[in-house]
Amino acid sequence: MLRIDLDQWEEILTTITRNKTRSLLTAFGVFWGIFMLVILLGGGQGVKHLLSATFSGFATNSAFFVSAPTGKAYKGFQKGRRWELTIDDVERVRKAVPELEVVTSSTSLWGGQVEVEGKKSDCLVRGLYPDYEAIEAPNITWGRFINDMDIRERRKVCVIGKRVHRDLFSPDENPCGKYIHVNGIRYRIVGVSLSTSNLNINGTTEESVTLPFTTMQLHSNTGNYVDLICTTARPGYKVSELTAKVEGVLKQAHLIHPDDKQAVMTINAEAMFSMVDNLFTGINILAWMVGLGTLLAGAIGVSNIMMVTVKERTTEIGIRRAIGARPRDILYQILAESMVLTTVAGLSGISFGVIFLNGMEWMSRENEFNVVPQFQISFGMALGACGLLLLLGTLAGLAPAYRAMAIRPIEAIRDE
Repeated sequence: MLRIDLDQWEEILTTITRNKTRSLLTAFGVFWGIFMLVILLGGGQGVKHLLSATFSGFATNSAFFVSAPTGKAYKGFQKGRRWELTIDDVERVRKAVPELEVVTSSTSLWGGQVEVEGKKSDCLVRGLYPDYEAIEAPNITWGRFINDMDIRERRKVCVIGKRVHRDLFSPDENPCGKYIHVNGIRYRIVGVSLSTSNLNINGTTEESVTLPFTTMQLHSNTGNYVDLICTTARPGYKVSELTAKVEGVLKQAHLIHPDDKQAVMTINAEAMFSMVDNLFTGINILAWMVGLGTLLAGAIGVSNIMMVTVKERTTEIGIRRAIGARPRDILYQILAESMVLTTVAGLSGISFGVIFLNGMEWMSRENEFNVVPQFQISFGMALGACGLLLLLGTLAGLAPAYRAMAIRPIEAIRDE
C-alpha cells in the first residue's frame, strides 16, 4: 500500500512539474490571494490592537458634559448666554440619574508652572476627586493617587505626570515626599503617574500636576465651578441612553430651553469606541471580500489549467481506463493534483504573509503611542484559511476530474 501511495505522489509531482512555468503562474494566483488575505486581516488586527492599547485604561461606557453658550432665548435670557457647570450640578446629576455608577468632576488651569530647586516646567494643573480613577485609571509609577483624606483635609499634595517628572528629576529618582512649587504654592509629591490612554479629555496625565479638587478650589480661586462633569453607567446600562436625562437635569438647573441642542456639549466615549469597533468590523469584512475574490480568481485559474492538462492527457487517461483503472481512480488523481497545487501555493502565501506581518511589527516597535502593534492573525484564522484552501482545491479540481472520468478509452485512443 505504501508503494502505491508513493507512486501516486511521484506521479502527481511529475505531472505538476512537467510544465513548471505554467504551474508556477497558476499557483501564483492562489499564493497572492491568500497572501493578501493574511496581510489585510493581520494589518487590520494590528491597527485595532494599536488603537485599543491607546485607549486602554479609559472607561468605554463613559460620557462627559461641558457647558457652552445657549442656542435659544429662554425665560428672559438672551440667546448666546454663557453659563458654567458647578460642583452642585454633580450632586444633582448623581441624585437624578441613579443609573450612573460614577458622577465626578474635573477642573483644569492651563499654562501652570512647576518649579523645584531652580528647575522649571510648564504644566496643566488639574483638580480631581479620587473616583476619577473609574474614568481614567492612573498608571502609578511611584506613590499613590489622590485619596478621600486628601479631599476632606484639603491637603497640599499632588500627583505629577511623567513628563513633569522627566523635566524636574532624574529618570530613576523617586520624588515622593519631596516638595515642589506649583504656581508659587508649595505642594508635597505623593505620586507619579503615566497616561494609560492617549484619549485626551481636558488634558493629559503625562503633562499635568493633579491636586485634590478641594485644594485646588482653595488655592486657585476656581470656587465651585468645574470644567466638565464625568460619568460612567452602571452595568446593564448604556451611557448613550442616559445622556439626554443628564442634559435635562443641567438645563433645568440653569434655566436653559429644554430643546436647546447647543448649550450642553456631550462627549460620548461609548459612541466613539462603538464607532471604532464598527469601523474594524467593516475593515475585516472588506479584507475577507478582497481576499476571497482574489482566491476565487486563483482557484478558477487552477481549474482552467487542470482542464487543459486533462485535454493534453486524454490518450494517457484512455489507456489507463483500458487497462483497468476505475473512474474513481481517475477522479482521485485529478483532484489530488488540484489540491496539491492549491495547498502548496496557499501555505506558501500564509507563510510569507506571517513573515511580512512580523516585519511590520518589528518596524513599528517604536511609535508615538509607545505601543507595539500586534500585526498577527489568530490561530483560528490560520485554520480557517487552511480549510478554505482545501475547499478551493477540491472545487477547482471537480470539473476537470469529472471531464476526465467521462473520457471513453476507445475514443481517447482513436483521438490520438
